[in-house]
Amino acid sequence: MGDRPLDAYSSSDAASFRDWLVGRGLSSSSIRRIFSTVRAVTTLTIQEDGLICLNAFSKTFIPADVPAKRISISPRDIRRLQGVCLSVADERRLLVALLSDTGMRLSEALGLVWSDIKLEHECPHIQLVPHPWRRLKTPSSKRLIPLVGASLDAVKIMHQQRSTQFLFNSYADETGCKGNSCSAALNKWLKKYIPKAVVHSFRHSYRDRLRNAGVQTEMIDQLGGWSSQSVGQAYGDGFGLELLYRESLAALNQF
Repeated sequence: MGDRPLDAYSSSDAASFRDWLVGRGLSSSSIRRIFSTVRAVTTLTIQEDGLICLNAFSKTFIPADVPAKRISISPRDIRRLQGVCLSVADERRLLVALLSDTGMRLSEALGLVWSDIKLEHECPHIQLVPHPWRRLKTPSSKRLIPLVGASLDAVKIMHQQRSTQFLFNSYADETGCKGNSCSAALNKWLKKYIPKAVVHSFRHSYRDRLRNAGVQTEMIDQLGGWSSQSVGQAYGDGFGLELLYRESLAALNQF
């Protein structure tokens, strides 16, 4: 739109800017973030410089995306990917292996430190808790996650290679987690094997695998850190670790 005085921009200019962003293939959430920045900078300048004009970007309509349904990865493809990951055994591939049999969100895994990992327990598991460098999405996200299958194998390999308190040194430290760059790298690699899959697809697949094994919904919600579906589910302490471990081992290993 060119470099103009702020009072020379109109709401139709803002709409043109929105259409240009849409034309670049950006999602509605990305466009909203961009407009939020432009709107804030414009408002601040108008206030600080005492300008008498409206913010042309303040009420621009941004249409909602039609959410694309994320695919689940088939058990056969999961096994194939797990074999590749454990064979290569570098940081990114071990992260994928960890996600594949735990159903964790990427951010949850990236923020792990070795004190969260209970390998010596009779039921190896992750004690997922919030940290200053990585918060958890919901209260129910704080949970015990059994380590079974490829996820357990991945953690054992990483434990032998450990150098700092963080499991994934390239993407996490005391200042935070680099979730966006990690997600982009993993998604690019995954598409070589399964074109429509993204790293979050493992979480969808995890729920499908438990569901198809006949695991009850309340236990699935607890394992994955999904919010309770009813008031009654919030009562009590939930399922014990031994039962969670036994059900996870049986369900995930049968596919």
